[in-house]
Amino acid sequence: MRILGNILWIIFGGLFSALGWILAGCLWCITIVGIPIGLQCFKLSSISFNPFGKEIIYDGGTVSVLVNVLWFILSGLELAIGNAVMGCILCVTIVGIPFGMQFFKIARLSLAPFGATVVRTEIL
Repeated sequence: MRILGNILWIIFGGLFSALGWILAGCLWCITIVGIPIGLQCFKLSSISFNPFGKEIIYDGGTVSVLVNVLWFILSGLELAIGNAVMGCILCVTIVGIPFGMQFFKIARLSLAPFGATVVRTEIL
């Protein structure tokens, strides 16, 4: 079921979300100081390609908070708004609610991605 959900996810807007993360990563990698932030963007774009079957665990320290503030000002707000709008549009129909919920999960990640870890959920 996860595979079918991820295939439909790419069709219903997940590709645009992932491209947003990749674009943000490329822009951050232009400067030497931004390369670690850009690499994190590339890692987190994987959840935008296939979010079904993955969870996000938030755990961070002082450095994560400082980088998250910088991220929020420069890139995070735009990604979060785009994902939240797509989530609202998809939640209008009953069929789109699971996809909308995934967009909301990624929108929350877009606000503060540093200190977050993506883990796969177990199949029971």
